[in-house]
Amino acid sequence: MRAVVWGKVGTPPAISEVDLGKVGPDEVRVKIAAAGVCHSDLHVVHGDWSGIAAPMVLGHEGSGVIVEVGTDVTDLVPGDHVVLSWVAPCGHCRACLAGRPTQCLTHANSVSAGGVLHDGTSRLSMNGAPLHHYSGVSSFAEEAIVPASGAIKVRKDAPLDVICIVGCAVATGVGAAINVAQVRPGSSVVVVGCGGVGLNVVQGARIAGAATIVAVDLHAEKTALACKMGATHEVDASKGDALDAIFGILPEGADYTFDAIGGKLTGEQCIKALAVGGVATMVGIPKAGLTVEFEPQKLVDFDQRILGANYGGIVPSRDIPKLVDWYVEGKLMLDELISARCPIEDADHCLHELESGAALRQILIPDLSSSRKEKS
Repeated sequence: MRAVVWGKVGTPPAISEVDLGKVGPDEVRVKIAAAGVCHSDLHVVHGDWSGIAAPMVLGHEGSGVIVEVGTDVTDLVPGDHVVLSWVAPCGHCRACLAGRPTQCLTHANSVSAGGVLHDGTSRLSMNGAPLHHYSGVSSFAEEAIVPASGAIKVRKDAPLDVICIVGCAVATGVGAAINVAQVRPGSSVVVVGCGGVGLNVVQGARIAGAATIVAVDLHAEKTALACKMGATHEVDASKGDALDAIFGILPEGADYTFDAIGGKLTGEQCIKALAVGGVATMVGIPKAGLTVEFEPQKLVDFDQRILGANYGGIVPSRDIPKLVDWYVEGKLMLDELISARCPIEDADHCLHELESGAALRQILIPDLSSSRKEKS
């Protein structure tokens, strides 16, 4: 099959012919309908994170149709529509048993760190040499073999080339607001960074009933879109001090702030922008080793908190179908997040577009030829 393979830092990912092995007992084979291009893929290609196994097939956000199930799989059948979760919980480690499946130790210690599936081996190879999986998914391909717990069954009337983004950007952003920070009705919220994740934080805050939602970004078109999705105010961070602008809107600070970028400046802005009793949530994943400074005394005096939000604190089997339902019911906006649909051969170009800030969510579609590239 065709897949996007990345070899090492300094070399661009490229389309290649790769081999897909046999389905394991607790695994499923999925025909990929669409895959979202995420900043996490960009972090891998840039070498921002240590310990990434390579060479690998990229992609951790996607949707598709089940074509084969393993002998031990009882809750999925060929023909089911699924959204892929980049954490496929093992179900029996300490984190899973404690009700925190996105902190699954098997995923963290083997799947993510080793670039393999639950049994410690890969289903991908090229010219006889093993390839690694990205977060147990590798959706930049025509097909994928994934753990059954990472293939989340959803309703069939939802378009696969839209709901593919639910498995990462949407779940991460909406979940950060609703599950992690637990935004309260009538509260004030500041979201710094209005890309694919930040816009979904905005949506999560709107759904939670926030009264004031301030969207902050360097690109005016992104804050304008945030306003369509529920933000009540926008701040163009390219013009003057964003923190001053935030306090101009919220003189006492915000009840909740979210850093959807993962930078030193943005993290510190979110902490400084808090009101008494406020909660700052770090959502964007930073480069390894990056640090953020804050005043512990202020944190104590003003009863403030700093939280980390990994994958929106979701339970994939519960929350992903719910998010798809919200989209179909008109409660969640997804079409507006997609800036282009491209063939998988365009993966490297899409990553450059993402890096430049020119794109929101670009979708790679295996059966979309280069001559049919679609702007959304």
